[in-house]
Amino acid sequence: MRKIHVIGIGAGDPEQLTLQAVRALRSTDVFFILEKGEVKADLTRLRRDMLDTHLTQGTYRVVEARDPERDRTADGAAYSPAVGDWRSARADIYARLIAEELGEEETGAFLVWGDPSLYDSTLGILEEVLERGAVAFEYDVVPGISSVSALVARHRTGLNRIARPVQITPGRRLAEGFPEGVDDVVVMLDAHQTFQRFAQEDVDIYWGAYIGTPDEILVSGPIAEAAPRIERLRAEARERKGWIMDTYLLRRHPRD
Repeated sequence: MRKIHVIGIGAGDPEQLTLQAVRALRSTDVFFILEKGEVKADLTRLRRDMLDTHLTQGTYRVVEARDPERDRTADGAAYSPAVGDWRSARADIYARLIAEELGEEETGAFLVWGDPSLYDSTLGILEEVLERGAVAFEYDVVPGISSVSALVARHRTGLNRIARPVQITPGRRLAEGFPEGVDDVVVMLDAHQTFQRFAQEDVDIYWGAYIGTPDEILVSGPIAEAAPRIERLRAEARERKGWIMDTYLLRRHPRD
C-alpha cells in the first residue's frame, strides 16, 4: 500500500518545522511539489531549502507539476463552483503523480504551508482522489505552525481575550461586517484589504505579510493610523515580488 504524508511546514521559516514533521520528511521517498510559475518560484525554493536543511542523509526524489490555474475573477454565486473546478483539476494531478511516480511500497509527501487543516485544500483533494478509486493509498497528517499562530507570536499578542471567542474568516465574509458576538477576528485570503472599511471604528489591527520568511512585514496599531501604511507597504511588496500572502487580526475595543 502506498503511503502519503501531508506535512505542515509552517509559515515559511525552516526552523518552524516540528520534530514530528522532520521525522516524516526523513521517512519520505518522493516529495510532490506543485509549482506556480516563475512569479512564485521562491515558494518552491523555500520548500527545497527545507529539504536541504533537514535531509542531509539518505536519498529522495522531488517531483514537480504545474499547479492548475484558478478562475480568480469568479465572485458571488460563481465562487464556490470555480473553486470546486480548480480542486478537481488538482485531484487529477495528484492522482497521476501518486499512480505514476510512487511505487507500491513507497511513501510520498505533500508539503503544506502552515497547517493542513486551516484554509488548505490538500486533505479534501486527497479524499476526492480516494473516492474516485483509480489509485489506492493511506495517508496521515502532520500539523504545522499556521500563519495565524506565527502572526500573533510575532506581534506578541494572543488570539483571544479572557472568556471571549475568536473567529477565523476569509476576507469575503468580513465584508459583511464583524461576526455577531465576536470582537477578535482573524482574516485570511483577503485580496481587497477589507479592513479599510473599519477605519472609522475603534479597532486595532495586527497585520503581517510573508510571515516567517526573510521578506516578512509587520504593522500594528489603530486601523485609522495603520491602514494607509499597510496599503502602501502591501502595494510596494506586491510590485516587488509579484504576489503577496498576508494575514491579520482585527481587535475591536469593548463597546459601552
